[in-house]
Amino acid sequence: MTQHTPEKTPGKSETSLEAGVSRRRLLGTASAAGVAGLALGGAGGAYAHAATREEPPAALTTLGSGSVPFHGVHQAGITTPAQAHGHLVAFDLAPGAGRKEAAALLRRWSDAARRMMAGEPVQGGQGGGADSGIALDAGPSSLTVTFGFGRTFFGRTGLKGGLPRELAPLPEFSADALDKKRSNGDLWIQVGADDALVAFHALRALQRAAGKAAKLRWQMNGFNRSPGATSHPMTVRNLMGQVDGTNNPKPSEKDFFKKVFVPEDGSPEWMAGGSYVVLRRIRMLLDDWDERSLDEQEEVIGRRKSDGAPLSGGKEHTEPDLEKRAKGKLAIAANAHIRVAAPETNGDAAMLRRPFSFHDGFRDDGAPDAGLLFLAWQADPLRGFVPVQRKLDRGDALSPFLRHEASALFAVPGGPREGEYVGQRLLEG
Repeated sequence: MTQHTPEKTPGKSETSLEAGVSRRRLLGTASAAGVAGLALGGAGGAYAHAATREEPPAALTTLGSGSVPFHGVHQAGITTPAQAHGHLVAFDLAPGAGRKEAAALLRRWSDAARRMMAGEPVQGGQGGGADSGIALDAGPSSLTVTFGFGRTFFGRTGLKGGLPRELAPLPEFSADALDKKRSNGDLWIQVGADDALVAFHALRALQRAAGKAAKLRWQMNGFNRSPGATSHPMTVRNLMGQVDGTNNPKPSEKDFFKKVFVPEDGSPEWMAGGSYVVLRRIRMLLDDWDERSLDEQEEVIGRRKSDGAPLSGGKEHTEPDLEKRAKGKLAIAANAHIRVAAPETNGDAAMLRRPFSFHDGFRDDGAPDAGLLFLAWQADPLRGFVPVQRKLDRGDALSPFLRHEASALFAVPGGPREGEYVGQRLLEG
């Protein structure tokens, strides 16, 4: 896969990349998912692995040494390379808990996250107690903890005046079959790490630190390819076996930060340097997909399965030729996923896709309960996720093989400065 060197972006955007990402790996294995149809594989395709490294990937024996800063212009876990293990969890504030209790909770969570991301044990606190010791002997393992606020959080804390317009409820889509119990929430946490015990330790510590201030709403577990599993950095494959995430935005692009992050002079002020994340739990109908021939699968996606090259010709990173015809028909079908999801067919709508795959066992009919925990990061979901999902909803060849079963949207504030906790500018502003 082509190596990209992040382009220096003038002003504060430049600082944002340097402050928020480990210098050892910049967007190294960021997986990405396509939108709604859930982009699996292409020009708006899902599950991306943008390989942007400043040096070759670390050997497996050094996995534990990787660390990501807690403080910075942006929160960790957005442009950080996607880790091998992930946990997504949402909480609702307890009845009677308000702004004061929320602020105390975010202080506890931020302190615990800062310590664990540095490879240090957590300290006791409300509902916490002593460190469990789950991660003893392990290094930070590129642990990141990312926090976000749901729309309902602002009403519960008396902060409706700070509610961003971008946090408007997502529209309904015709293919949705959403479980409300596994959707939305007041508070959201993303945990990622390259070691399973380190990831679980962080999840458990944060859940204990919630104490009586918040109760668990839902939790999802995901995974990616482990760093060092391939001989060289390359785009990952999703559970359909498709090379997926080729066209994910890259920090070398001049408008990368504009598309992904709220500008320093944006509104509301507390969201400066932040981003909005759309979460979709998308179950793949893998039994149906695996029954299709290779030719059928490639026509649905619009790319060769072997190497991810567009059916219009070239290599994986060759720009798809949407006008090319072969044997009297379009080389890339009119409803092929990469055509429908392509930014050029969606008013240049784009988002940074950084998902995890999931497998939660097998259903009663024997089919795997597996698919994609789709995570799309953008400065404005009304201009990023929503228009692309609407287009996919109207006619994407991939949609019959997907089921959208949970959905959420969260405002993820900018990274905390030294001495701050996440969300302090909102809760104490």
